[in-house]
Amino acid sequence: MKVYKATDKDMKCRDFQYELGKTAEVDGDIELCKNGLHACEMPLDVLGYYAPGDGSRYFEAELEDVSDAKRSDDTKRVGKKLTLSAEIGIPGLVKAQVEYVKAQCDFDNAIKKADAEKKNHATGERGAASATGESGAASATGESGAASATGERGAASATGWSGAASATGRRGAASATGDSGAASATGDSGAASATGVRGAASATGWSGAASATGWSGAASATGRRGAASATGDSGAASATGESGAASATGERGAASATGWSGAASATGWSGAASATGESGAASATGRRGAASATGVRGAASATGWSGAASATGWSGAASATGESGAASATGRRGAASATGVRGAASATGWSGAASATGWRGAASATGKYCVAMTTGFFGHVMGDIGNAIVCVERRDNGEVAAILAGIVDGKTLKPGVWYTVKNGRWMEVQK
Repeated sequence: MKVYKATDKDMKCRDFQYELGKTAEVDGDIELCKNGLHACEMPLDVLGYYAPGDGSRYFEAELEDVSDAKRSDDTKRVGKKLTLSAEIGIPGLVKAQVEYVKAQCDFDNAIKKADAEKKNHATGERGAASATGESGAASATGESGAASATGERGAASATGWSGAASATGRRGAASATGDSGAASATGDSGAASATGVRGAASATGWSGAASATGWSGAASATGRRGAASATGDSGAASATGESGAASATGERGAASATGWSGAASATGWSGAASATGESGAASATGRRGAASATGVRGAASATGWSGAASATGWSGAASATGESGAASATGRRGAASATGVRGAASATGWSGAASATGWRGAASATGKYCVAMTTGFFGHVMGDIGNAIVCVERRDNGEVAAILAGIVDGKTLKPGVWYTVKNGRWMEVQK
């Protein structure tokens, strides 16, 4: 049985260690939610067990010797053998969810039937097709075609230039393929997929998934466990709600996840990722990427040239890796780390820590009981009264020549003044 499995960052589930491509087995009797190897048939159901904001990993898998037992509230299954076949991440989950929902409503056959019967089917320039009722299907093929299916398990397909497809109801699926196509699925487990130039996909409801692939595509999933993926130039993905996940991959992609345990990832040139809410995580990888995580235990990571990471809230963490990266942690027990050339790290709030590793890195501690540290060549540190600063001096070959640590007391070390260590002594410098 094809299933989907979530694990923690170490590929563990309830202390059981999995390995990619290796079949895991259990002995004895199995019982759903008690004993055995568990996974979900519907891709987005795994977000309910491992939220995307905690470094969770997502896999396509095969479940064998499966029990007939099922849950009423999701698609969790239990078996004796489980093989993780591929790691797919959030974009893969979204794509799989779209295909899963299409299969549930027999999307392809429904569209073929509508085409063959010439019922709820429009072919040609600016044709429109509408199907209303249970398991209805609408297909519009051609220039500026529009297709709408309303009801339970409705399917809508618009193929061609500027086509639009809308499926409203339970497990509806909408697919728009072509230039400027738009797809919208509203309802329980709805899925929307728009493929092509300037395609837009929107899925609103419980476990909705939206995927937009192509140039300037945008994907938005709103609701519980909604996931949105936009792949291509200038793509944008937004997931709003509980356990929502947003992924934008490509040039100037932007991803925003708002809600509980939301995760946002933007990979590419000038990508930006923002996760707002409890345990949210934001990751921006590429040139000039920016990541912002706001809320309780939020984490932000920006990797690449001139990346910036900001974590605001309780126990937030921010990491910027690359040239001229900047990391800022604001709130209680926040941590900021900047690794690379001219990286800057700032910890603002209560008991925050800032670390800058690399050439001419700068770390500042502004707040109460904060610590700032630099461990690279020609590092600079600064702090407010009562905060601690730590700085390393290195020889040309990289060896540690000296390390100084002190508390900013207003006398030996002044507040708001940048320091470095030279010849084993504190020296004021201009930032």
